[in-house]
Amino acid sequence: MKNIHEPATLQEIINRFEKLTPATQRQWGKMDVAQMMAHLSNALEGSLGDRAQKQVFIGKIFGGIAKKSITNDKPFKQSLPTAPDFLVADPKDFNKEKQRLTTLIKRLSAAKPETLATQVHPFFGRMTAQEWDIVNYKHIDHHLRQFGA
Repeated sequence: MKNIHEPATLQEIINRFEKLTPATQRQWGKMDVAQMMAHLSNALEGSLGDRAQKQVFIGKIFGGIAKKSITNDKPFKQSLPTAPDFLVADPKDFNKEKQRLTTLIKRLSAAKPETLATQVHPFFGRMTAQEWDIVNYKHIDHHLRQFGA
């Protein structure tokens, strides 16, 4: 499984984001490209501890079971539900969001993997550093594929 802490994977992700423009169209879902980048930034802020997160009630019941099904080599399925805290419906500035996201991805890559394990995922709850790495990469990859990058 690819890991955002690997320099080659970080560069691959950055290169894929460079292919996006304000006119890039989604292949599924509701967000436009700038909203998608804001959504990813919000999620990465949670991973980094910049945004407080609590596990939702339904996650306490099903999070552990669901975590096993997403920490594998299979890409995320299209149109999975989004945590309410990470929904982005208002218009966003493409260039501002791209810069914000690039900065957060680089911060995440530079962070010690163990520090991620101190954060609580809003659905899956506590995760190991390896599980965070898998989920973060797969989430980013999911949305890049959503926009054909």
